[in-house]
Amino acid sequence: MIIALISLVALAALGIGMFSVRVVRSTGDFLVAARSVSPALNGASIAGEYLSLASFLGVAGLVLESGVGVFWFPVGFTAGFLVLLVAVAAPLRRSGAYTVPDFVENRLGSPLARRLAGTAVLLIGWTYLVPQFQGAGRILARFVGVPYPSAVLLAGTVVAVTVALGGMRAATYVQAFQYAVKLLFLAVPALALIIAVGPAGRSAAVHPEGGTQFRQATTVEFRTPAALEVRTSTSVTVDDRTATWAPGRHAVADGSRVRFPRGATVPEVRGAAELGGADWRTPLLHLSGGAHPLFQTWSLLVATVLGTAGLPHILVRLHTSPDGRAARRAVVVTLALLGLFYLAPAVYGLLGRTAVPQLYLTGPTDTVALVLPAAVLGPPWGAALSAVVAAGAYAAFLATSSGLLLVIAGGIGHDLLTGSLRDLRVTVGVGAAVGVLLALPAGSLEISVVVGWAFAISASTLCPLLFLGIWWRGLTAAGAGAGMVVGGVSAAGAAVASALGAAPAGWPGALLGQPAAWSVPLAFAAMVVVSRLGRPPVGAEDLMLAMHVPESAEPVRRG
Repeated sequence: MIIALISLVALAALGIGMFSVRVVRSTGDFLVAARSVSPALNGASIAGEYLSLASFLGVAGLVLESGVGVFWFPVGFTAGFLVLLVAVAAPLRRSGAYTVPDFVENRLGSPLARRLAGTAVLLIGWTYLVPQFQGAGRILARFVGVPYPSAVLLAGTVVAVTVALGGMRAATYVQAFQYAVKLLFLAVPALALIIAVGPAGRSAAVHPEGGTQFRQATTVEFRTPAALEVRTSTSVTVDDRTATWAPGRHAVADGSRVRFPRGATVPEVRGAAELGGADWRTPLLHLSGGAHPLFQTWSLLVATVLGTAGLPHILVRLHTSPDGRAARRAVVVTLALLGLFYLAPAVYGLLGRTAVPQLYLTGPTDTVALVLPAAVLGPPWGAALSAVVAAGAYAAFLATSSGLLLVIAGGIGHDLLTGSLRDLRVTVGVGAAVGVLLALPAGSLEISVVVGWAFAISASTLCPLLFLGIWWRGLTAAGAGAGMVVGGVSAAGAAVASALGAAPAGWPGALLGQPAAWSVPLAFAAMVVVSRLGRPPVGAEDLMLAMHVPESAEPVRRG
């Protein structure tokens, strides 16, 4: 069933792409769908594109692993669209640009600043594309039995063909269609699980006082070494040998199989919040070893709220609207759809704490939404709902990846090389190939953490550039370039240090794990200080006036 559902979703995307080929005749058709997308369709497609596989699986997994503080992720993701609505959507659309680097050159009159913005677009796009390919690879590897490398390659091929055929017009219809698929395939199983666990299960999920117990005898296979903290004396079976674990720390070797009896308290994993413990219940982040949760929470909100306003695959959708008024309405539609969708990850994460606590011990918490239905309902309905969730998650991958590949192709073929329509289609394949190569060694990284890096880089580069470029006439090309370099190097460097495990404990680990709280102000400061040393470009005043024309004076375009 899972193969049939995933194949159906993938074939539908390919079919839409093939249907759209006949209306793609120019660069404008390919990049911005001839600026003719209605607010309702555009809002649905933005929601479909924004609600990524990484966002859904990652948030649900982090709720299971780190607790209710992770709910700040969807709060920040959604609140970012308020910033986009108020400060960016209409002025950016009125600028007349196809892409963010187009806007930069028009506003600052500098080809170098354009190329720096194009580089930032590629950096953000590929960082965000990696967790999409990760999630798609894990789905196919777990449910279809395809090896992870082959699954990632297959996922990259499908989305590249879809985008190369139809460009933005295909992506618009694919993403709107897949928002409906995601909402149906992820929300319906969530409702079924809420009903299936009953009042006792729902109460245990939201009131974890007293710790979490195994609901049945459970064998946990450890694929990496682990250090477990046991609170009470527990009888276990380790590799077919019966033992009694006294309270304290116990090391588990790679490849060990530990069987816990029914009713045993789930031990704590060293370096993570205790499952159902005080830190787990606190509405603050406890990532990076739990150091400085208040700082991590604020930094995450800076990254997600301001990062949304700089995501290139979201910004390019604003240019598909007929005018600034339509762009703002599309963002309003998106806000409503996001608020509806983000209820689902909370359900999977909270119910997973009591139903599949073994995921907390072994690490692959990103798969909680995929395995939870089978664990709660059992065969045959559990397996069927797991297949439905997997297909919905795969639809999320296709929707987001198509938008990301489109901006990557535009960044290479339009912003850096200024190529033809044919060149744009070729660069889609190049962008997908690079994404696959980056995703292959990243299979062990947490999906949501990589997503957080993409938002931090976006908030530290394109967000300051857009805010100051739209609202401050004093911005210069030198200032914009300095800010993008400082912010990009700071956020990307922190991400690389975290990925390599080079971040020490305590404050250094928290600062590198969630860099937006310091990298974003640093980028803004660099842009302002360096701009003060020069003079604004000639002609910037005209574009500023065009971007801020009152909506009552903006021409209404119909048809």
